[in-house]
Amino acid sequence: SSHFGSSCSGSGPRHSAANSWRAREHLERTAPPLSARAMVNREKEVYFAKLAEQAERYDEMASHMEEVGKINEELSVEERNLLSVAYKNAVGSRRAAWRIITSVEQKEKTKGNEDQAKYAKEYCAKVEKELQKICDTILGLLDGNLIGKASTGESKVFYQKMKADYYRYIAEFSDGDKKTSAAESARLAYEDASKVAEKDLAVTHPIRLGLALNYSVFQYEVLSNPDE
Repeated sequence: SSHFGSSCSGSGPRHSAANSWRAREHLERTAPPLSARAMVNREKEVYFAKLAEQAERYDEMASHMEEVGKINEELSVEERNLLSVAYKNAVGSRRAAWRIITSVEQKEKTKGNEDQAKYAKEYCAKVEKELQKICDTILGLLDGNLIGKASTGESKVFYQKMKADYYRYIAEFSDGDKKTSAAESARLAYEDASKVAEKDLAVTHPIRLGLALNYSVFQYEVLSNPDE
C-alpha cells in the first residue's frame, strides 16, 4: 500500500506516475540545499579542521576538509582556504623530507656507499607513496566535486591553480612517462587558470599573483624553461 493512501488508485498508471513526478519535482524545488543534519556535519568537520590546524595535525585537517569537499555544494572562501592550508602542509612536510632523503642518497652514492644509498632510495620510495596518495586524493576531489561547483572567476582560478600545483608536485618526484604526463597535466591546468584569471581577476589580485608565481616555478624547475 502507498504512503499517500488509496484515493488515486483507480486513476491509472499514467496519472499516478505524473502525480509522483510532480510531487518529486515539488520536493526538489522546495527542499533546502542541505539537510539540517548535513549542515551540522559540515560545521563540525570545519571546526575539527580548525582544531587540527591549531594542533598542527595537518593530515587530519586534510581528512576533515576532504569530507567538507565531498558535500554537494560550493565551498565558502573560508572552507576553500582551510582545504588549501591542510593539503599544502600535509604535502609540504613530505616534499621537504623527499628533498633531504634524495640528497642523502646522492651523497652516499658519491662516497661509494652502495648499501646506504640503496636504503635511502627505499626510504624515499615510502615518502613518494605518501606524496602520491595525498596528491591523488586532492586531485580526485578537485575534478570530482570542486571545479565543477565553482561559480565565480576567483574560485575557478583557485581550484585550477590548485590542480596544477598538485600535478607539479607529482612531476617533481616522478620520472619517465609518469613525469611527462604529470607535467603536461600541470601545464594545461596552469594555462586554464591563467585564461580565467586574465578575464576575471585584476592584475593585482592575490590569487592571480600566486598563480603567476607558481607557473613560473613550474616553468623553471619542472620544464627547465628559465626564459618562459
